[in-house]
Amino acid sequence: MAILKVSRMGHPVLRQQAKALTPGQLRQPATQQLLDDMVETMVDYEGVGLAAPQVYQSLRLIVLGYPDADPRNPDDIPLTLCINPEWVSLSDEKELGWEGCLSIPDLRGQVPRSREVVVRALDRRGKPFTLKAGGFMARILQHEIDHLDGVLFPDRMENLGTLSFLEEYYRYWQKSED
Repeated sequence: MAILKVSRMGHPVLRQQAKALTPGQLRQPATQQLLDDMVETMVDYEGVGLAAPQVYQSLRLIVLGYPDADPRNPDDIPLTLCINPEWVSLSDEKELGWEGCLSIPDLRGQVPRSREVVVRALDRRGKPFTLKAGGFMARILQHEIDHLDGVLFPDRMENLGTLSFLEEYYRYWQKSED
């Protein structure tokens, strides 16, 4: 496995509509290696989600969660790989939450997201599955699928007044959340 370089805001790959994978492409050893490398990269960068455009691949692939998630802990998000994810539904109920992004290092902002989502995708072997998620996992899914459509979290912010450098977020904003 390899740790890949993460693209940063401003690179055109982050603003493109990513391409869906065919079953043949999904079975390619290079695609399977990319999925493994994306997980390794996400872990190394201490992220909780990563989309293929963030590693310079304009493909509809996302990885999220923790490889060592404890299934008994409801706050641990299990490692999940989604190929060609599609929205089935997004709840009308929204909530504000802080987000950051490996492609926009050292910035945080409050983003409104649907409280619950249902996503249809393929697993790494091409088997279809449906995932219903709420809370933090729903937020991560929305953030990562946005990457596949060329959308970055500041595009979703309603109030740019919360856009903060990480150091100031920890100093001023996180305290008010505790």
